[in-house]
Amino acid sequence: MAEQKPGLALLGAGIFACSQYVPTFRAITDVATLRVVWSRSQEVAMEGALLCKDFSPDVQAKWGEEGLEEIFADQSIHGVTVVLPAQVQLGIVIRSLKAGKHVLQGVAELRGALHEYYEIATSGVQPPIWAVAENYRFEPSLLEAAKWVKEAGSISSVQVTAEAAMNSTNPYFSSAWRRDPGLKGAFVLDGGVHFVAGLRLICGAEVTSTSAIAQHIEPNLPPPDNVSALFQMDNGCTGTLVMSFSAVTKKINWRVLCAKGTVDVERSVQDGKHGYLVQYFPLEGKAKKFFAPFSGVQDEIKAFALDVSKVVSGVVKSASEADPRSSVSEAVFDVAVVEAFLRSSDAKGSLVNVELV
Repeated sequence: MAEQKPGLALLGAGIFACSQYVPTFRAITDVATLRVVWSRSQEVAMEGALLCKDFSPDVQAKWGEEGLEEIFADQSIHGVTVVLPAQVQLGIVIRSLKAGKHVLQGVAELRGALHEYYEIATSGVQPPIWAVAENYRFEPSLLEAAKWVKEAGSISSVQVTAEAAMNSTNPYFSSAWRRDPGLKGAFVLDGGVHFVAGLRLICGAEVTSTSAIAQHIEPNLPPPDNVSALFQMDNGCTGTLVMSFSAVTKKINWRVLCAKGTVDVERSVQDGKHGYLVQYFPLEGKAKKFFAPFSGVQDEIKAFALDVSKVVSGVVKSASEADPRSSVSEAVFDVAVVEAFLRSSDAKGSLVNVELV
C-alpha cells in the first residue's frame, strides 16, 4: 500500500519555530506538505507563512481562534506541530488531539495533558499520535555515544555539565513566557529537560533519586538559574549534574566512566557546523572519535511526518506504533527528573525520589 503524504500545520511562528521548524519543513517536502502556519496574531502568522512560500507556495496564514477552528475542521490537515509558549501550549495540544489531529509538541507542560489523553484513548476512538519534540533522542552523536557506553561495560559514574550564557545576546533571553512567575523552574526546567534526556539516552538508565540545590544568581534572569545535583540511577551508578544559565562561558558535556573505558560527549564546532563530539577512551586499544552536526529537530519532525503518513495510509493501525523516541512517556520522565531537582532544593537538598505521577 502506497503511503499518503500528510498535510501538516505549524502552530506557532516564534523564534524557534521559524529558525528550526521552517527549515525542516523545507527539507522534508518529499515526506509532508506544510499547509498552514498559524499564530495568535495576524502579523506573526503572515510573516511565518511568507518564510515558507519558496517550498510550499500554497501555504496559508491563519491566526486567532477562528483560524484555529478552521485548522481543526480541515480534513486535509492530518497533523500539527505545536511550538508555542508553555502557558498556552497545553490547551491547544488537547484541543488538537480531541479534533483528531496528530500532534508533535515541545517538551513543556506534559503532565497536565496526560489525563485528558487517556480519556481520548479509552473513549472507543483510535487516539491520534501524540509525540514530543526537542528531546535529544534523535541526535546522531548521542546515539553513537550510547552505543559506545554499552561497549564500555558497567557504568560507575557520570558527570553532566551545562553552562549557558543566558544574557541579552541570546535570542531567548527576553522571551516573556519563560519569565512568567507561574512557570516554576523557568530556564532550568525549559533547558534542563534536554540535558536529562541526553543523560538517560547515553547511559541507557533511569534517574531514581536525587539531592539537589537550586540557586538564583543572575538578577536579570527568573529564579532559579543554577542547579547542582547528585543523583542515582537504576543501574546502580551515581552522578552529578551542574547546570548554570548565569555562566559567562558555554559548555555542554556528558562524561561517563565505565569498567572498560570513558565516553565523553561535548558540544563542539567542526567546519563551521555546530554539533556534538563523542570520544571513547578505552582501557585497551586506540581512542575513537565521532562528530555529527545537530540534526535532531529535523530527524524527529521527519519521523513524526512518516508516522502520520503510515497511520493516514493504513500501513499501521495504531498510533502506539509511532517512533518511541518521541513518546510522551519518555518526555514525562525528563520533566520528572528536573522537577525532582527542584523539589529536593525546596526541601534544602533532602534526598527525593523521581515521581512519574
